[in-house]
Amino acid sequence: MKRREFITLVGSAATWPYASRAQQDVRVRRIGFLSGIAESDLEIQSLLKEFVRRLEELGWMDGRNVRIDTRFGESDAARLAMLAAVLVELGPDVILVSGGPAAIAVRQHTFSIPIVFVHVADPVSAGFVTNLARPEGNITGFTNFEFSVGGKWLQLLKECAPGTDRIAIVFDPANPIWTGYSRTIEAAAPSFDLRLIPASVRDAAGIPQRIAAFARDPNGAVVVLPSSLTIQHRRSIIGAAAMHRLPAMYPVRVFAVDGGLMSYGARWLDLIRSAATYVDRILRGAKVAELPIQLPTKFELVINLKTARALRITVPPALLARADEVIE
Repeated sequence: MKRREFITLVGSAATWPYASRAQQDVRVRRIGFLSGIAESDLEIQSLLKEFVRRLEELGWMDGRNVRIDTRFGESDAARLAMLAAVLVELGPDVILVSGGPAAIAVRQHTFSIPIVFVHVADPVSAGFVTNLARPEGNITGFTNFEFSVGGKWLQLLKECAPGTDRIAIVFDPANPIWTGYSRTIEAAAPSFDLRLIPASVRDAAGIPQRIAAFARDPNGAVVVLPSSLTIQHRRSIIGAAAMHRLPAMYPVRVFAVDGGLMSYGARWLDLIRSAATYVDRILRGAKVAELPIQLPTKFELVINLKTARALRITVPPALLARADEVIE
């Protein structure tokens, strides 16, 4: 062996233990993630990927300096409660929750671990906080709706299908937030000469029957309220509405992408990226009280023209011009 090679080898051997020790000294932080939707759902997979992507932009690499433990409730309240307990037991530095039921489940198990939520409509009426600007306790995050959006859903649906005089309100009674939407929708309905028909669904099996029963009378349309159940089983709802030729308004873009007539709601990718920023700040030492709860700032209207043609609906040009996205 040449002398230069020998010196290089000895030098490498001398520094290797220190480099190894430095790698071991990197503290791996832990993030919990809980959603009420099934893991197989493509929308929740897309959101989770965007969350991880944003964390990487902020310097957190899953498997290197952070570990993300994910759990999925599959629209099952008992399963959601059990998974929340499991996540809390793991002792994460922060927990990200998607949806009101997931937030409620985690709050039942911890008042100390910081919680960041997305897709919660009204954290005050849900009892999470009393002050949006300076949240007390251990929970903050990003709302996806204000209840007043219910009137906007009726307006847009009536504009698209002016002959409508009956609206089925499809909701999950296990999600307590539905009552807030119901109040604003009921208040707005007389302005549009609409009669409201509640259509509660507790599982996928009940969706076709509820919509079929409503469709027996003419001039009907559907408004779907946001919940883990309605989002997870959106294809069943969309299919039933199509089968009975019912115009429908949905709360999230993915409904229109999957064949629903139209949607109006906050941009979910924006919310999840913002939530990743809050998670980053907490991991770097920020307190929950320093992170105000944020209301949605942008809503997007998405119209599926292919579905409109199948329903024999001519979407008014003025409505198309206001759409953020038109699916051909």
